Amino acid sequence: MKTTRKRYSADFKAKVALEAIRGDLTLAELAAKHGVHHTMIASWKRQAIDGMAGTFSGADDAAKAVSESEIEKLHAKIGQLVVERDFLAKAFGR
Repeated sequence: MKTTRKRYSADFKAKVALEAIRGDLTLAELAAKHGVHHTMIASWKRQAIDGMAGTFSGADDAAKAVSESEIEKLHAKIGQLVVERDFLAKAFGR
């Protein structure tokens, strides 16, 4: 029998991480309250804190847009090179 991992929504993770940041309850208490392992809560808390600086700088969205357009250009170039390679391979009778 195959067991699958439980997947948590971004909203749920954010809610739990915010509770962990507030510090009203310990990680163990939060884990019991939400039925999630305390190391996952600690990880979500760390991700939330790391992501806060990007929220205020706006640099994260700009970097993501630049990298996505760069990836599209590179994929187009790879396709062009594959076509050229195949054409030349046929031309030289490989």
